[in-house]
Amino acid sequence: MSTPDTLQSIDARTGQPHGDAWAASSPAAIEAAVAAAAAAADAFAATSAADRAGLLRALAEALESQREALVPLADRESGLGPVRLNGELDRTAFQLRGFADVVERGDAHATIDDPAVAGAPPAGRPRMLRVRVPVGPVAMFSASNFPFAFSVLGGDTASALAAGNPVVVKGHPAHPELTRQTVALAQKVVAARGLPAGVFQAIEGGSIEAGVALVKAPAIAAVAFTGSFKGGTALAKVAGERPRPIPFYGELGSVNPLVALPAALEANGPALAETLAGSICLGSGQFCTSPGVIVVRKDASGDAFVATLAEKLTALAPHAMLTPGIRGAFDKGVAAWKGHPKLKALVSDTAAAGATPRPFLGEVQAADFIADHHLHEEVFGSAALVVRVDSVAETIAVLHAVGGSLTVTVWGADSDTAEHRDLVRAATQVAGRVLFSGVPTGVAVTAAQHHGGPFPASTSPFTTSVGYAALDRFLRPVALQDAPSWLTDRKGVPV
Repeated sequence: MSTPDTLQSIDARTGQPHGDAWAASSPAAIEAAVAAAAAAADAFAATSAADRAGLLRALAEALESQREALVPLADRESGLGPVRLNGELDRTAFQLRGFADVVERGDAHATIDDPAVAGAPPAGRPRMLRVRVPVGPVAMFSASNFPFAFSVLGGDTASALAAGNPVVVKGHPAHPELTRQTVALAQKVVAARGLPAGVFQAIEGGSIEAGVALVKAPAIAAVAFTGSFKGGTALAKVAGERPRPIPFYGELGSVNPLVALPAALEANGPALAETLAGSICLGSGQFCTSPGVIVVRKDASGDAFVATLAEKLTALAPHAMLTPGIRGAFDKGVAAWKGHPKLKALVSDTAAAGATPRPFLGEVQAADFIADHHLHEEVFGSAALVVRVDSVAETIAVLHAVGGSLTVTVWGADSDTAEHRDLVRAATQVAGRVLFSGVPTGVAVTAAQHHGGPFPASTSPFTTSVGYAALDRFLRPVALQDAPSWLTDRKGVPV
């Protein structure tokens, strides 16, 4: 079994080890990986758009070429199933190619050129050229719940490379053998393209100390993290307390409120309940966008919807969770909800020892939910709370009590009314993405996407970890005043 000093591939379905264990990265190995990235930073920052785009496309092709080996391995270590994992591999290759397209179009290093104006200030001014330069080596922490798309070659890696920064990947110990093979694939591509080895480095280990050492390394210029609130906030503190503090882009999960207004439920309540039940249990609830708070009016349509939702959830059987630690946290969270004096359990079958988890659905009144901050905390897994409200005003109070969230979904706000405007305004104040149909478990990779939100959903709500704006995290603006022509002719390409 894995220890803080070793890595071991574990079969997610049986809990049994597969193959031999191996040593985690030593402090010296972590230092060497960061040093290699630092040594490669200037040369990689100066690469052309064509070179960087070529690297990203080659990584996508290599990943796809190894599909038959990597997907079964990912399935063994995660238990997520080949259909889900093949789709995730496709998404990962898609976003690598998407960032390549962004780089080729020049979006990454777009400039603002203000020509000189004769005369004294404030009307007169020198020529100012605003450019964006790569920040330097980026530490990237892989997530457990997306072995491809938020892991070694996921969106954080793709966006950092697209921006011209070397990466040092911290592999997740939940899928260590997949990490090793994907790292080897990536490093082979880097070498084949004649780039310095430091462009893509990786470390591994399950200890807290390994992650802290990586964040503390002086040459690391920024950190990208997807994971737990506890782990993320601890590492963010480390990043902020360095002698030279650095940005920490942490995506920490959220409860993703879903507001089901009477108009939507009266029109299509049973189908919406079935869709929502599937979303709550998708991937055994191990999505950062899984809906965890369902806000429903106290009326006949709400009663019918909640009853149908409970019925549909009872019929579902989530698969095994990713790790014993995640399962233990889920069971602990559900037990706390079951024991809450103000909460009514609607779906609460107890899983037998060693069995896969059962869904949980609870119901609580709005005033009780608002008053207890413990009910605002995420239970990561197939679990949700129905919050019953009397009005749109009380719905807004529930949203404000939740605070920061990656998403808010609003069903039934199709007409332009003062109440709907107030509700949508509240949703935009607490979430990075507001949906008006469908469910939040699905995050499109596109230029307009924003996957982030006010704290505690993320540590940097002005940035996204999904979509092509993600590379903005790893570019720093610089104004060049009266620069010589050899520099301005580069049109923002780093020197």
